[in-house]
Amino acid sequence: MERVDSKEEKQKTDEKFRQEIYSNVIRAGKRTYFFDVKSTRNDEYYLTITESKRRYSENGKFHYEKHKVFLYQEDFDKFTDSLTDVIKFIKENQPGEKIESRETEEVTVDSEEKGKDFTDVDFEDI
Repeated sequence: MERVDSKEEKQKTDEKFRQEIYSNVIRAGKRTYFFDVKSTRNDEYYLTITESKRRYSENGKFHYEKHKVFLYQEDFDKFTDSLTDVIKFIKENQPGEKIESRETEEVTVDSEEKGKDFTDVDFEDI
């Protein structure tokens, strides 16, 4: 005997399938990027990256143009490695101004300086 799910049970399953587990948003000028963790019906997590841009039509009304990328767990390492490599290339080879990294460099303090009482202030911090 085959079990038939009720309409309500199927709806709950579909809602769970579409449910976002975790989300992160980056606003970048005219674009917004959404990083959403979702779950498959088998409870396997995957990532969707959505770029959203506000567009205006001739009559002045606006709509959002969206582009999505689906990234599954088996591709995470390859994707991360490639993205890191490409970003490093751009930072090192960008013509004109060098792009500064947001990462802070680890500062080592000599044993002589450890006892000094002073505050190291960078003018960019003020």
